[in-house]
Amino acid sequence: MSQHRPGGPNGRSGGVPALPDLPEATVARLPEYLRALHNLAEAGDDTVSSEGLAAAAGVNSAKLRKDLSHLGSYGTRGVGYDVALLIDQIEFTLGLTQRRAVALVGVGNLGHALAGYAGFASRGFRIAALFDADQARVGEPINGLNVRHISDLAVVAAAESIAIGVIATPAAAAQDVADALVAAGVTSILNFAPCVLSVPEGVDVRKVDLAVELQILSFHEHRKSSLTALPGGLSSPNGLAATGTEEAVGS
Repeated sequence: MSQHRPGGPNGRSGGVPALPDLPEATVARLPEYLRALHNLAEAGDDTVSSEGLAAAAGVNSAKLRKDLSHLGSYGTRGVGYDVALLIDQIEFTLGLTQRRAVALVGVGNLGHALAGYAGFASRGFRIAALFDADQARVGEPINGLNVRHISDLAVVAAAESIAIGVIATPAAAAQDVADALVAAGVTSILNFAPCVLSVPEGVDVRKVDLAVELQILSFHEHRKSSLTALPGGLSSPNGLAATGTEEAVGS
């Protein structure tokens, strides 16, 4: 998938190259770089070395330099990266130069928490509408929005120009919700339901399953326990010391 646009962000001429195709693993790391860069900017730093930014983002510097080279950003020898310019480059690449409207479907415990999360606004997103199939919840005010019935989805999605939907329903309802979102013109879905969705080509789905993440951590705990039981303590079968493991989506 290739997308292009002329000029740079915020009217800057040539400030950002045309948007390239990027490896999925690189796309998954860009938000971490952006978070670290915003922290640096708030601390008053104008430049940052690749090593400093990599440490702040939790990756190795070689991987960071390769990722940023896809954006046409190579830094300056002896100086590093311009923090403000790199923020612009990454925000443009992630499509964050405009605040994107999001529809949240399912306002149970998880959905209610997501609807009240203040961090979305600072990351470039606006929860524009809340939906539920439970008539008892319709009209309930949550963080300045009233819950709408799911039957209103198509009308509201068109009125609010919603392209991203968040599913926070039980698994049994998630596919029907995904179908309704797609029918309403939503082309990107974040799915918190513990199930696999079937969507047409051209619709992107990201799945967040907290139980799966805990099970992966459980594996690492189990592995560390088994290694500790080996003669000599915490060591691997080949004699190398075992180290901490950090897993990231798309790594």
